[in-house]
Amino acid sequence: MRAITYDRFGPAADALSLTDMPKPQPAAGEVLVNLAFSGVNPSDVKARGGTRPGVTKPPFPQIIPHSDGAGTISAVGKGVDPGRIGQRVWIWNGQWQRAFGTCAEQIAVPSDQAVELPDGTDMQTGASLGIPGLTACHAVFGGGDVRGKTVLVQGGAGTVGLLAVQLARWGGAHVIASARGAGADHARAAGASAVVDFTEADLANKVLAANDVKLIDRIIEPEFGVNIATDIALVAQNGTIAAYGSAAQPKAEFNFLELMFKAATVDAILIYLLPLEQRRQIIERLHAALIDGALTIPVETVYPLSDTAKAHQAVEAGARHGAILVEVGK
Repeated sequence: MRAITYDRFGPAADALSLTDMPKPQPAAGEVLVNLAFSGVNPSDVKARGGTRPGVTKPPFPQIIPHSDGAGTISAVGKGVDPGRIGQRVWIWNGQWQRAFGTCAEQIAVPSDQAVELPDGTDMQTGASLGIPGLTACHAVFGGGDVRGKTVLVQGGAGTVGLLAVQLARWGGAHVIASARGAGADHARAAGASAVVDFTEADLANKVLAANDVKLIDRIIEPEFGVNIATDIALVAQNGTIAAYGSAAQPKAEFNFLELMFKAATVDAILIYLLPLEQRRQIIERLHAALIDGALTIPVETVYPLSDTAKAHQAVEAGARHGAILVEVGK
């Protein structure tokens, strides 16, 4: 089968190669998926670039990147219902703590990691459900229902942010987003009742004004280190800051007493480590939103397999308003 691989860290154009690999065989408890699309996420790009703290070389001699993907089950291993053959599925954790991910024509994964796509959901959408979809859904609903609450989505124009806006709106929340320029229009179109410019010096006051001067029940945060002081000022008593990133400023400085005297919770989200039962509940919510027609996952660009390096470069460049996908069959 054709696959993209790397055996060393480095720039995408240097490290990634189109390779002919042996066809994988599903072991007991596994399914074999013929992939249609592979999703490219910032975590995939960082892993290939060797930017994770303390990691000096790839964890396996040869790696097929990417954790997200969608395709059709073509074979099953021992102990898996043969009735799964022919199912359209999406993949989660395809390359998490494994050598071979979804940037290939086929992948063998544990059966639980190949989730049947809801009727009417296309493969491109499926290829973005693993990391962006589950992260957004857990960030919004990880503490339970949000109906009647106010949710602030920081970075509401990014892929996860746009999904979080849609999911929170679908869940019955009053949604405020921070974004700027064209991103503000995208956030409004996704369902934000108000959008504030995150570069404004008085961001907290602008958010409060958009919420009738009331504090915020739940804050979805992609840049914890940069925004924690603002988030603490905005979060309501017993509220939650659900943070899924802090790339710009990994080390955060804040006044713990200010957080404590609101009895606020900081929920550090790493979707790869979500326990299976919790994951199943979040998947049910995500599928319900898809079935209700409440969730659209925008796609920025689709690259052929041979141009996977360009897909990585597009993710590295940022400033996009949709998913970056690789069409595996091209």
